[in-house]
This record gives sequence, C-alpha cells and structure tokens, in this order.
Amino acid sequence: MQPPKTEEDLLGRARQLAGRRLAEIAAELGVPVPPDMRRHKGWIGQLMERALGATAGNKDAPDFEQLGVELKTLPIDRTGKPLETTFVATIPLNEVGQTAWEDSRVRRKLARVLWVPVLAERSIAPAERVVASAMLWSPSSEQEAALRFDWEQLAGMIGCGDIERIDGTLGEVMQVRPKAAHGGVRRRIIDAEGDMNITLPRGFYLRTSFTRAILKKAFMLA
Repeated sequence: MQPPKTEEDLLGRARQLAGRRLAEIAAELGVPVPPDMRRHKGWIGQLMERALGATAGNKDAPDFEQLGVELKTLPIDRTGKPLETTFVATIPLNEVGQTAWEDSRVRRKLARVLWVPVLAERSIAPAERVVASAMLWSPSSEQEAALRFDWEQLAGMIGCGDIERIDGTLGEVMQVRPKAAHGGVRRRIIDAEGDMNITLPRGFYLRTSFTRAILKKAFMLA
C-alpha cells in the first residue's frame, strides 16, 4: 500500500474501511487473524497501519510522516463509548523533566490524529470486529491546555525523581501507566536523592473520558 499523499486521501481510505469486518481487511492484506487479543494487543493498530499505508513503523515520528498525522485505533462498544485508555507515547524517563511541553513527544503525537474507532467489545471475536467511521482531529485550545497541565504535572514529578508516587489517579485527561512488552523489562532512572534506581518503563495514556468527548463532539453521540 502506497502512503497517502494528502489528508483527504488518507481520510478517504479510512472511510472506505468503515462498516467492514477485520477478517475481510486482513484477508485482502494476507494477514492472519489472531483467535483472541490476549497476546496480540497491537494487532488491530498494525492492521490499520498496513491498510492505510502508514510509513513510520517503530520510529519516533507520526505514523504518516509526510502528512504529520498519527494513527490511533480506538476500541468502542455499541454505544460509541471507548473501552480502554489510549496509548500516546513512551516516556524518556531521564529526559522528560527537562523537556518543554512544546517539544514533548505527547504534543507531537497529538498535534494531528486520525482516529479510527473499531467496534471491539470483548464478546466479539477479533475476526468479527467492525471498523467505524474515522475522523481527523487536532486538539482545541482548551483540550491542549488540559493535556499540557497534566503533562507538566506528571513530567515534573518524574523529573524530580518521584515516579513511584505516580499512580493512575493522577491526571484529569491523561495518566501515566507502565508500558513494556513483558513484565521483565526495566529502565534506569535517577531518584529524588540523585541515586540510580531501576523501574518499569512508563507511557502516557489518554483517559477514556477524553477520547469519549472527542467522539461525542464529532458524531454528536449521547
């Protein structure tokens, strides 16, 4: 699949997928469908990347590099409610405290997003899950202010060595959670006393209340 040349091209491709089962899309691309998502959590996102012509792969860049657009698949239920938080970016633990919001990975990743909701209730087998209507989005000034507030609070705590005090209750629209391929992964970090410690990798995640508000505004959901 060639990468899209314009945002209109990208959005058109995404809208052509609306209403289609993941099994149909996977068959066209020659991609096997997993029987469940327990060991294949990123499979839907990877399938959408291939179907839409994303180019970034694992690079620290928007998925559609030439367009500056990030792809985010969003599992939803039948009412349009997001089913889980949305991963935004891994956290460079020893650098984030010295990074300005304007230069942060989170701001870069969320500057322009193609949201692709997928009907993905747990009772629905992966093959039978259905792509919903996609939308292009950039944060409003109010949304960016809320993201910035949470980011600065959380990044500041990490920079001060207080990472172990951060839990899922902190942050109004965004939270910090462990992010690793498996439970054995660890990272080195300098703690509040200036000593080197070992901790879990972390990532920034959008709360479901934030993504729900995006969908409600775009599609006038109840």
